[in-house]
Amino acid sequence: MRAMTERARGWEELVATARRTVSDGLVVGTSGNVSVRLVDDTVLVTPSGVPYDRLGPDDLVAVDLDGRRRAGTLTPTSELPMHLAIYRRTTARAIVHTHALHATAVSTLVPELPTVHYMAAALGGPVRVAPYATYGTEELAENMLTALADRTGCLLQNHGTITYGDTLPQAYDRTAQLEWMCHLWLTAHSVPGLTPSLLSAEQLAEVGEKLRGYGQQAPPR
Repeated sequence: MRAMTERARGWEELVATARRTVSDGLVVGTSGNVSVRLVDDTVLVTPSGVPYDRLGPDDLVAVDLDGRRRAGTLTPTSELPMHLAIYRRTTARAIVHTHALHATAVSTLVPELPTVHYMAAALGGPVRVAPYATYGTEELAENMLTALADRTGCLLQNHGTITYGDTLPQAYDRTAQLEWMCHLWLTAHSVPGLTPSLLSAEQLAEVGEKLRGYGQQAPPR
C-alpha cells in the first residue's frame, strides 16, 4: 500500500512537471521527457508520443533500472536509455530532458557553454555539449554521460538539454537555469563589436562554495 501511494504521488508530480515544460516553453508538442526514481529503484517515466495534457493516473509507466516494465501498458519514452544511464551512474532521483530553444541553439555553436553567469556553478561548472548521436540510442546515452562527468546538466548537440537532481523541482530548476544562461549568452554574443566577459574557473569555484550554504538551512537541534 505504501509503495502504491509513493508511486501515485510520484506520477502526479511527474505529470505536473512534464506539463510545466510545455507551459514554460521548454518543449513543443511531445518533445522532451521527465522521469523520477522511487525508493525501490522503480523509475516512473513519461510515455512516448502522448501529449502531457492527456496523461492521467491510469497512464503511469514504470520500469526497473534495466528497463523492464514494472507497471503500465504505454510505451516508455524513446529516450529511456539516457534516463536509465544517469540513474545507474549517479544518485539522481529525478531527470528533466527538453528541447529548449536557446539551449538547443547554443548546442549547435560551441562545445561548451561560455561561462557568462555564475549559476553555471549550480550545475557543477562549465556546461559541456555532448556530441550528436541519434535520439534513443546507447551512443547518445554514452556521449551524455561523458558530458555529465562531475556535472548535473549538459547540452546535447543539435538536440536539447538534460539535467538531474535530488527532486523533480530541483531538476526542473536546473533545466530552466540552463536555458536562461544559454539565452543570456546568445543575447550578449549577438552585440556587434563586443565580446561578453566570462567568469574564470576560480570565480566559479568560489560561487560553488557559497551555493552549498544557499537558502534556508535547517535549524540546529
